[in-house]
Amino acid sequence: QVQLVESGGGLVQAGGSLRLSCAASGRTFSSYAMGWFRQAPGKEREFVAAISWSGGSTYYADSVKGRFTISRDNAKNTVYLQMNSLKPEDTAVYYCAADLNQAGVALSGPDYDYWGQGTQVTVSS
Repeated sequence: QVQLVESGGGLVQAGGSLRLSCAASGRTFSSYAMGWFRQAPGKEREFVAAISWSGGSTYYADSVKGRFTISRDNAKNTVYLQMNSLKPEDTAVYYCAADLNQAGVALSGPDYDYWGQGTQVTVSS
């Protein structure tokens, strides 16, 4: 069992930055990959970024590449999403998720095992 709690969302102007955090508890944090997803009103949930258990491999959606950075601190059981140069189209509820498969890093939501409750990010134009 893994519990995930996101924080750091809020309202920001276009061009601004936010850093999301996701604190994990339960199973050994350093043993599984983590991902960030988002869902905008009226749209399907989409992949944003993912990171391997060690932090050595990261993956990004094309829409956020070069603007967002995923990282993790295994000593703090926390994964982060640094979001820079935010755009109004980044507005969504952001979710962190845990992939316990250990066969790699999943890029698809159904492959994740546990999810946080989400944190709202709103980017004004």
